[in-house]
Amino acid sequence: MNRENIQEFLTKNVSTLTGVGGKTKKLLKKKNIEKISDLLWSFPQGYTDRSNLQSLDKLEIGKITTIKVKVLKYNFPRIRNLPSKVICEDATGKIDIVFFNSREGYIRKILPLDAEVVVSGKINYFRKKYQITNPAYVVPIEKESYVNKIIPKYSLTEGLTEKIYRKLIEQVLKKITELDEWHNQETLNKVGNVSWSKSILYLHEKKENDLTSQYYRRLAYDEILSNLLVLSQVRKRIKKFKKSKKIFDNKFSEKLIKNFNFPLTLDQTRVIKEINNDLSSDYKMFRILQGDVGSGKTIVSFVGAANVIRSNYQVAMMAPTEILAKQHYDLAKKIFRSSDLRIEFLTGKTKPKDRKIIQNDLLNGKINFLIGTHALFQKNIIFKKLGLAIIDEQHKFGVRQRIELSNKGGKECDILLMSATPIPRTLVMAVYGDMDVSRLVEKPMNRKEIITLSKPEEKIDEILLFIKKQIEEGNQVFWVCPLIEESKKLDYSAAVKKFNFLSKKFFDKVGLIHGGLEKNKKDEVLLQFLNKKIDILVSTTVIEVGIDFPNANVIVIENSNKFGLSQLHQLRGRVGRGTNQGTCILLYKKNLSENAKKRIKILKSSNDGFLIAEEDMKLRGFGDVLGYQQSGIKNFKLADPVHHEDLFKIADAHIKDIESDENNFKKYEFLLKLFDRADIVNEVNI
Repeated sequence: MNRENIQEFLTKNVSTLTGVGGKTKKLLKKKNIEKISDLLWSFPQGYTDRSNLQSLDKLEIGKITTIKVKVLKYNFPRIRNLPSKVICEDATGKIDIVFFNSREGYIRKILPLDAEVVVSGKINYFRKKYQITNPAYVVPIEKESYVNKIIPKYSLTEGLTEKIYRKLIEQVLKKITELDEWHNQETLNKVGNVSWSKSILYLHEKKENDLTSQYYRRLAYDEILSNLLVLSQVRKRIKKFKKSKKIFDNKFSEKLIKNFNFPLTLDQTRVIKEINNDLSSDYKMFRILQGDVGSGKTIVSFVGAANVIRSNYQVAMMAPTEILAKQHYDLAKKIFRSSDLRIEFLTGKTKPKDRKIIQNDLLNGKINFLIGTHALFQKNIIFKKLGLAIIDEQHKFGVRQRIELSNKGGKECDILLMSATPIPRTLVMAVYGDMDVSRLVEKPMNRKEIITLSKPEEKIDEILLFIKKQIEEGNQVFWVCPLIEESKKLDYSAAVKKFNFLSKKFFDKVGLIHGGLEKNKKDEVLLQFLNKKIDILVSTTVIEVGIDFPNANVIVIENSNKFGLSQLHQLRGRVGRGTNQGTCILLYKKNLSENAKKRIKILKSSNDGFLIAEEDMKLRGFGDVLGYQQSGIKNFKLADPVHHEDLFKIADAHIKDIESDENNFKKYEFLLKLFDRADIVNEVNI
């Protein structure tokens, strides 16, 4: 079988393997195994040592052992449901091989009288006799090598036996031994200097599964490379879009900036320049603006919007919730108040009469700036000349969604995504490699650093006194309770309980939101809090990201040890958005783990979201930090940016070489299929 045939074989459905019927296919699907290659990524969770061949006088109770014995006699019961016994011996003693729920014919077949067999299973002792109950393996003496070895243990699902699964794995491993290498020696030297086939075989058959081993690193590198290849191709195709340069001078935006009641940070000034360069180029802007909470992303985007409008184009800004969209609209009206620009607001709740007016005026070019929710990109919303689409708080806006947005906007439309979820530098290339990336780290000069305190739950009375004083001074309070998930049912009892507790202390000045509330009810409570009709908002972690509550200056986080660092930082960023001092109180129970202590210490020592994200990744792994579905790419099966940071850098350099020659890309197309990424590239309609 040549290389192409093996590659084709690996991308086929598992049902093409010998021994996979309808039932087994369904069981494998439960484990997310649909293609033959999926079996390869399901590495052993551990290993069972069956290589220890023992004589019957040296058996140890409770230990998995392999024995070589002769079959002496059968003992089949006349009464149903009683076990069948087969008495066996070697030169040193006797043992019973016991079977429950096995047919007599089957037992006679695998254990013929007077035959020498190899049996493997756990040793028990019953009625002064050694026995193995329902042995894992029984084979003739000539097949001893099949059992007498270290056997990998796989994570299985109910109904899928180790024997069946192992046979399937072995079918695949036999094929891949013939697969040629695709990397040159220079690349191999950097990533482990072992072949792909050898690495797969080693990790399935050897008693080692270490993320830092040369075998694991080699496979992780291929996955990283496939990921960056996808993003590279998406970026390449999007960048093929030629557009008209947006012609503007900076007079209007400079005037706008002067109207701000605060100076721009150096970071904001730098990013505005980056965006302006993109706008005035003849290639489509496709940029992600990453900004820590409170870093002033919205202001930066408005400056870009002003320049696009002055270039005789329209601008659309989309936010994930109506409340956040309305805040952006109100801010835009305030900032552009001295101009003749027409700014409108559109959501799913917009009245039909008003919607029709907006539709007509948008099509006729009478509206310069449209702000709203997902309703902006419905089919019946048509812009006369859309020049910029700004998508706010879309940290879960993945590759596929970014592609759709780019296609929908048309070739003249530049794209600016904004995210308040800082992620480590290692992950930026893995998640946003199809885009240009800008970062805002610096906070505005008038923004005070949030004071972070940690308190044991026993000091709740002290905290309540502090809150009472804050409310008397006109401040508002968030009280966050962790969400407890049991199976598929969400438990809001902690939040409800705390709401009832605080209501007794502060009466009708307490509100409650959680994921179980209908959206309208949730929005109603948030508006009450925003309009200062309530002073304390008890919530699970569903506090709306990005919404400014200027009077909310205190946040209490219960069971703070149950949250990751990045999540705690995001929650902390809900307060201190105005000019007053913000305070974050981390409540914890006794007997904190060392990991929890580290998290609290880091959070108290830093307000830098990017630094915190780095530390969080080291403590918890990248999947928890990012919620990796956010990338829009299927989760990494092998790669880990904590352990494989150098591999990401090597792959990034490798990508540049591949991009220089189209033939190089064809050489690695198989990797995209192997790691389920080919379909993403094919979706770019450019």
